[in-house]
Amino acid sequence: MKNLVLSICVAGALFACKLPAFSQTSGNPVFKGWYADPEGIIYDDTYWIFPTWSDLYEKQTFFDCFSSKDLVNWTKHPSVLDTAAVKWANRAMWAPSVIRKDDKYYLFFGANDVHEGEVGGIGVSVADRPEGPYRDLLGKPLINQIVNGAQPIDQFVFHDDTDDTYYMYYGGWGHCNIVKLNDDFTGLVPFEDGQIYKEVTPQGYVEGPFMFKKNGKYYFMWSEGGWGGPDYSVAYAIADSPFGPFKRIAKILQQDPEVATGAGHHSIMHVPGSEDYYIVYHRRPLGDKGRDHRATCIDKMTFDANGYINPVKMTFEGVKSRPIKKR
Repeated sequence: MKNLVLSICVAGALFACKLPAFSQTSGNPVFKGWYADPEGIIYDDTYWIFPTWSDLYEKQTFFDCFSSKDLVNWTKHPSVLDTAAVKWANRAMWAPSVIRKDDKYYLFFGANDVHEGEVGGIGVSVADRPEGPYRDLLGKPLINQIVNGAQPIDQFVFHDDTDDTYYMYYGGWGHCNIVKLNDDFTGLVPFEDGQIYKEVTPQGYVEGPFMFKKNGKYYFMWSEGGWGGPDYSVAYAIADSPFGPFKRIAKILQQDPEVATGAGHHSIMHVPGSEDYYIVYHRRPLGDKGRDHRATCIDKMTFDANGYINPVKMTFEGVKSRPIKKR
């Protein structure tokens, strides 16, 4: 009888080992804490997420970041940039955008929730490693003024490999501008027509622009709705040029009454040489109406046969382990 019981237990254990374990997925949220506006990026074989600390504006004085080799296990790197390193910033440090250039790592950020006549706006910092520490590059904002009605926040730096140009899309208050960065990210370069700022606002745009290229097409994405409420969401357009025109196609991320509300302000991570695309975004737990209770999540993003983005299904499981082979 004992042998029979032992055999049953062993068989059960072997069967259990074959079942998918929850630890084999990232889970959503992917890390603890209230974090919003996450920018995901891949540097070599490592995934990185740079989010906003979601809190009262006066307490938003630093940025943490997180790294992972597989999307499942994340390491926290605390305070990679803070107001001690940016003398002109004192509050509302928002929505980092990160990029690597010439073996340097750059972190663009918004600060001070700037309004006309105030000091603040979009700054840029630099480091020798992705996890910092970052130092203020200019000692002042890169963009301080209100142009075309766009508050200088929510910047996204986009490298167009077609002509090796670095553009920055930015803007709150329902307006989006595009500017061209100079070679060392210390200033802006006029376009061929002499303009420095071009407005590219699509229908429905509120804030949180993001751009990526796929098969030669420019996919422009943004957030709609109110960031403090349940209807925050993400929509997109496809164009033949980084300047658009960006005609709104559809909403692809929004609240789900069975999962979460307020799903928006996102970014995209694409594993090089694959069709694996991941959307990194923040959302609010069901039933939680706390203004700053926003958590960072990751889900798969897919396309249909014509290249259109399929609606994203939010999950609690998150995404499966996906190590990146060194190239």
